[in-house]
Amino acid sequence: MIAVTSEPAIGDVFGEMIRDAYAVATGVGPRPLAGGRLPRPVIEIIERDDGLINGAPAGHYLDPPEAWQPYDHRAVDRVRGHALDVGVGAGRIALHLQQRGMPVTGLDTSVGALRVCRHRGVRDLVHGTIDQHVADGRRYDTFLLLGNNLGLIEGRERAADFLAALAALARPGAQVIAHGTDPYGTTDPVQVSYHERNRRRGRLGGQLRLRLRYRQLGTEWFDYLVCSADELAGLVHGSPWRLVDVDDRDHPYYLATLELA
Repeated sequence: MIAVTSEPAIGDVFGEMIRDAYAVATGVGPRPLAGGRLPRPVIEIIERDDGLINGAPAGHYLDPPEAWQPYDHRAVDRVRGHALDVGVGAGRIALHLQQRGMPVTGLDTSVGALRVCRHRGVRDLVHGTIDQHVADGRRYDTFLLLGNNLGLIEGRERAADFLAALAALARPGAQVIAHGTDPYGTTDPVQVSYHERNRRRGRLGGQLRLRLRYRQLGTEWFDYLVCSADELAGLVHGSPWRLVDVDDRDHPYYLATLELA
């Protein structure tokens, strides 16, 4: 008898999801089917600790440059030297940089995502976290935190260690190019009340507590930071980095550029 539980099994949610999205997009690998015939849409489910559940098609992780947002193009145009794509995902940024002839390494904690990257042609991949990668002794000129991956800073408690790890991997004159979203322009009462709840708990308003779900799998709960540029400046203050530019032409989205102090 199969035990039925309301809680998902912990597993490589992102990897399973990207594998299936890649299979649906290309026909490579077994495709998840709906009704036995048609490919089932691959949806990323994000569950927040206040009970909010959002879903979005996962195919955007595979988008070619012509489908990117303007800030993605401006970000890659700023890359110099050897880049580390932190949270490489399905490899869309790394592949583009490779095609430009630029050295790039993709870093991710998802084994499944790295397999998809490798199949798509990303040559240099590392499995692990920023902290783990420090021990490898490699150095980079540009760190990319795109796809809203400024969120990997997590919050006040983690920011100093995360920024220190980037600095330990940095060559002199290195830069960080990060995509963030200002969460505070909304009047949605669900979002506004969440921001207020966070502040009462001593957290930044946009500090999310999330887990990802896909089919029968889930992740552990984790923090993911959505912050304003002013909040980012406060987190960077006192670190080895300085905030030198905020490009908010696509507000509420912005590109933040940090340089090694």
